Amino acid sequence: MRGPQSAPPESSSATRTKRRFTLAQANQALPLVRRIVTDIVRTHADALMLQNRLARVTPKEQPPMQSQLDKHLERLEDYVDELTEIGCELKDYTLGLIDFTGRHQGRDVCLCWKLGEERIGYWHELTAGAAGRHPIATLREAE
Repeated sequence: MRGPQSAPPESSSATRTKRRFTLAQANQALPLVRRIVTDIVRTHADALMLQNRLARVTPKEQPPMQSQLDKHLERLEDYVDELTEIGCELKDYTLGLIDFTGRHQGRDVCLCWKLGEERIGYWHELTAGAAGRHPIATLREAE
């Protein structure tokens, strides 16, 4: 049985060329991204709840509940596909953590945003992850 995850799996889209955003473009995309990520976080939480309940029900109750869980997981995949179409990448289903590829001093970096934040306030190196976030004021797009 598939189950909800806290981090999305690597996909074939990871091999595609990623769209590069300026900070302004990424912030401009946030209203749509925010709506999609809100749906992801809510649907993921519902799927986790269903998965936990599924483990405790009788065998007779399992098929309809599994069907419900499968629908939630399909919805999650659709939402992630929407984000991929926009050009950003989901990093965490629970936190609603998103990376946009941007530029800093002539190299690719991640412009990092999390559900609940008004605007993109941080960036990090491609290999650093959210733990290595730097304030957006230190971003130097030109060079």
